[in-house]
Amino acid sequence: MLVVRSSAVLALLCALGVACSSGAASDEGAGTARAETPQRVERSSFRPRAVVGGLKAPLHVAGVKGQAGRLYIVEQGGLVRIFERGRLRAAPFLDIRSLISEGSERGLLSIAFHPSYATNRRFYVNYTDRAGNTNVVEYRSSGTRAIPSSARRLLLIQQPYANHNGGHVAFGPNGRLYVGMGDGGGGGDPENRAQSLGSRLGKLLSIDVVTRAVRIEGLGLRNPWRISFDRLTGDLLIGDVGQGQVEEVNFTPKSSPGLENYGWDVFEGRLKFEDKGLGPGKLVYPIAEYSHFEGCSITGGHVYRGANRALRGRYIYGDYCSGNVWSFAVVDGKASGLRREDFKIPDLTSFGEDSAGELFAVSGGGTIFRLTP
Repeated sequence: MLVVRSSAVLALLCALGVACSSGAASDEGAGTARAETPQRVERSSFRPRAVVGGLKAPLHVAGVKGQAGRLYIVEQGGLVRIFERGRLRAAPFLDIRSLISEGSERGLLSIAFHPSYATNRRFYVNYTDRAGNTNVVEYRSSGTRAIPSSARRLLLIQQPYANHNGGHVAFGPNGRLYVGMGDGGGGGDPENRAQSLGSRLGKLLSIDVVTRAVRIEGLGLRNPWRISFDRLTGDLLIGDVGQGQVEEVNFTPKSSPGLENYGWDVFEGRLKFEDKGLGPGKLVYPIAEYSHFEGCSITGGHVYRGANRALRGRYIYGDYCSGNVWSFAVVDGKASGLRREDFKIPDLTSFGEDSAGELFAVSGGGTIFRLTP
């Protein structure tokens, strides 16, 4: 079972089936103030339907442009599997079980396909190696399976602790590969990495996949668990896991003029966490947040751009511990029509979209759900 991004004690209770929305704070937390609880303002039209089960600790799902009906499923233990035409292929697309450290927040964490995958067959994975360090690696495929000898490492970051690895990779509208990096772990960012440009931890990074040049696009992140770009607008949304009180969604428009500072660990959400100065960049407050009365560990999602017109433009996200799911539309850089959906996804580890923009939710218990008819 993946223990995601909040305190080990609370996550363990969640894994054992104890309710996670009681309002108990993480053992890493500080203070007692709580964020406002989002209110449901209208009935949801999202409807989850299980499409594949029997998976082992799935963490991510993705589609590829031009491959209708095919999903790539990331399992924490080191496999990427293909689901197509209602069947799960027996042979894995990628098998790196011998390369990774697995358990808790470690493992094979995400996959991203090059925008020109149809012609260059290049894709990228984020995993923790046997020493627990973050690796972002490029592979090529034959079209049906990865070619192990094609591995080319783009990024290696040493991890001081076992938690807060972040782990998501996604291509931005500028063609660069974005990487969400946690602050390295330990309660309260003890070495102040998130606010320091001297560390790549606690950062939103981007990589030129040709030259391997890395730059910092944002700082002040605690543990970004799922980032995504709106496929229509190019805007970025980040689900950043809180400490003991607040879970948050951060928003950066495609037109952002420069370095963004998402606030951690001076702020947790909009709450003051530590009395010290901010690092560089423009301070960005969350576009949405919820307290630990509603959950304990956010799972960021996607803006829906599929066939259902009534749902287009809504960003959907949820909570790993409680299974609660919310959605809103972004209007003029603000969350509009925030509502809690009337279903839950147990052990919610990820959202993903297929080639057509239809959305899926991943339960770490082994099931993938389609969220629209």
